[in-house]
Amino acid sequence: MTTPLDQPRAVRDEDALDLQRVDALLKQHIAGLEGTPTLAQFPGGASNLTYLITYGDRELVLRRPPAGAKAKSAHDMLREAQVMAALKSHYPYVPAILATCNDSSVIGHDFYVMERLRGSILRRELPPELGLDADGVRQLCLGFIDRLIELHQVDASLPELQHIGKGGGYIARQVAGWSDRWQKSFTEDTDACADVVTWLAAKQPTHDNASCVIHNDYRFDNVVLDPDHPLHIIGVLDWEMATIGDPLMDLGGSLAYWVQADDDATFQSFRRQPTHVPGMLTRREVIDYYGQRSGLHVDNFDFYEVFGLFRLMVIIQQIYRRFALGQTSNPQFAGFGQAARYMGGRCRRIIGRSTL
Repeated sequence: MTTPLDQPRAVRDEDALDLQRVDALLKQHIAGLEGTPTLAQFPGGASNLTYLITYGDRELVLRRPPAGAKAKSAHDMLREAQVMAALKSHYPYVPAILATCNDSSVIGHDFYVMERLRGSILRRELPPELGLDADGVRQLCLGFIDRLIELHQVDASLPELQHIGKGGGYIARQVAGWSDRWQKSFTEDTDACADVVTWLAAKQPTHDNASCVIHNDYRFDNVVLDPDHPLHIIGVLDWEMATIGDPLMDLGGSLAYWVQADDDATFQSFRRQPTHVPGMLTRREVIDYYGQRSGLHVDNFDFYEVFGLFRLMVIIQQIYRRFALGQTSNPQFAGFGQAARYMGGRCRRIIGRSTL
């Protein structure tokens, strides 16, 4: 089985950067770079921007924040690089950090550069080149969940990981923080979802399940598969929101993106990973498998599932607000306001049947 490498495209005009300045900086910090580099942009992602810089047969990946106003503490590229560097020796799927830059005169933003992991990334559809039947897809899915469980088993008490997060009280901080971000992201057509915000505040667990390293954006399109052995994950990307927190909050965040085969047509239209194909676990099966492997109680997961959807709703609405204010012209963001309203409806449906 083989699958094609994840490939970049031409840089969008609004995302252009000064490659000459970047080249000069990188040659000061990374040994062995020669010649004039080329620049391309990876697809996917609606927030931070990712580029491929190529020097002959040497490939580097640059990550930078988007243009426009940003929520406080969001899009912190230097923090993301620090988290990755601290976690690398304890979780081998983290790409190596090669350089960081806090000089805004280079491209107008902080950024970092890491090694490129040459592999495949699953996006909306399952590549036919994998040749996976339902049993193979199930193995792929279980391996994906296992990598998340392994991350949650990293010893978060290690001194080098202490700066990643605040630890205990994570759930309460998240409910308060994302509720505040939600209020600040409104546009004229926003459904305020006051009932959802109130329910989350009232139903949040009084104590965290544990304090561990969590990724906070764990999806198939943030993992890299070995192109020759695509059932093997060789990398995990996008550590911007990683912290010390509650593992079930991490799982709930992942499941907000988990569109399964029997979901309604609107949710199917939002799908960005192949979680609908035969062999993929349903959301309930993912929860049960995680509980069995981790030993955590997952019998009533409603709060975590609603919070995951709510957090995604806030992220979508923040992006839509940038579009509505003219801070980005990317046409894919035009429908994000409608998408946020739909997520509010999904939250309400789960709340309506919840026994919490």
